[in-house]
Amino acid sequence: MSISLSAPAADSIERLEIVNPASEAILAELTSADRNDLDRMVAAATEAFPAWRDTPLAQRKTAIQGIGKLITENADELAALLTAEQGKPLAQARSELSGAAAWCTGIADQAIEDEMLQETAERIVVKRHVPLGVVGAIVPWNYPVALAIWKIAPAIVTGNCIIVKPSPFTPLTTMRVIELAQALLPTGVLQVIVGGDALGPWMTEHPGITKISFTGSTATGRRVMASCSASLKRVTLELGGNDAAIVFPDVDVDAVVPQIFWTAFVNSGQLCVATKRVYIHEDIYDEFRDALIAFSRTVMMGDGAAEGVALGPVQNRQQYERLQSLLAETAGGAANQITPQPVSNSSGYFVPVTFIDNPPEDSSIVQEEQFGPILPLLKFSDTDDVIRRVNASEFGLGGSVWTTDPDLAIEVAQKIDSGSVWINQPQYLSPFVPFSGHKQSGLGVENGRDGILEYTNVQTITRGPIG
Repeated sequence: MSISLSAPAADSIERLEIVNPASEAILAELTSADRNDLDRMVAAATEAFPAWRDTPLAQRKTAIQGIGKLITENADELAALLTAEQGKPLAQARSELSGAAAWCTGIADQAIEDEMLQETAERIVVKRHVPLGVVGAIVPWNYPVALAIWKIAPAIVTGNCIIVKPSPFTPLTTMRVIELAQALLPTGVLQVIVGGDALGPWMTEHPGITKISFTGSTATGRRVMASCSASLKRVTLELGGNDAAIVFPDVDVDAVVPQIFWTAFVNSGQLCVATKRVYIHEDIYDEFRDALIAFSRTVMMGDGAAEGVALGPVQNRQQYERLQSLLAETAGGAANQITPQPVSNSSGYFVPVTFIDNPPEDSSIVQEEQFGPILPLLKFSDTDDVIRRVNASEFGLGGSVWTTDPDLAIEVAQKIDSGSVWINQPQYLSPFVPFSGHKQSGLGVENGRDGILEYTNVQTITRGPIG
């Protein structure tokens, strides 16, 4: 398959190869967009904006709901493409797509109406939430469709036009979704642009783009924010995490172990709110560790398109090499590496599930976000001490608490410095629930009413007596 987005001069062509991470086979070759392509898209969005802004809210809702229906109707095609380019098993690809469809419906159901603030004989005051204009969305490679929809749905419902930049590692499924959506939207309202490393900075500095919504690493997020500051663009930044799970000694080990495993290893650990470190009370540490190891032996890793596979490869070579370096560093440290099932694949970016047995608190595997199937297990004995250790991180995206004591659970959860905390359950995300990061994990909010409002400016209209 070969896809071309534009036809720049021959001496300026940059090609992007899209690789299947399970086989390293080339799926597609794309022509990278250049500045002229971006300028044309911004111009088209700018031209489309006034009419889309003035389109009745009910029609904008219908359009987003229609995109959700298209995703559902084309799920077989989209899931196969998503697995091929991202690596996740087909069942997880289908889950991502069904979630994206549900987000379309959920966000449309929350569209913000005008609010009467004051109504007296002297004046009427109305608060409105008005669209920003042209939004730029920069989307990562781990959940390319879902995270694109997190941005597309609120932007379009609130009356903005949006240009989506998927990761150059995983653009194909997002491109296909947006291609399908063109039948539901006026020209220029929703566009997709694909390019290499230069494209993101071109978007963040472009004077015609009024907001950037970015999901990715904290280091890149800082650069995005700095670039946007020159033109005072609005920004939403959903960045890295080093989410901790705290497991108290009263839990049912057999019941909790599978849940902890999947909070850490779903999508082979490539999830911003995946559990990145597990603090286990010393009274049950050995039992819990051994049960995790035993459970991991029941989970098959391989090509996501194959029957029975539950864990796929790491998505790209850069991340694969980073994880190999992290494993090499850990192997030279004080902690023991436990790899229950070595991977036998001769090709692909496969990193086996690996547990790091009680590493030092200051080690890289504890302090950094691994974003892969490597999990440090750490002992604790004192509640105040484990809260201090959990919070001694620059990140604050998510975390979880596991105990049968409801009072203890709430007390600990309220002391964790992160935007989301889950008690006795895996990560629950919803279009109706705000999602945000504390500290270096982000700026702004996605999802829920608060997330929708990120795509608007507040306008108050005050009217005195007439006549």
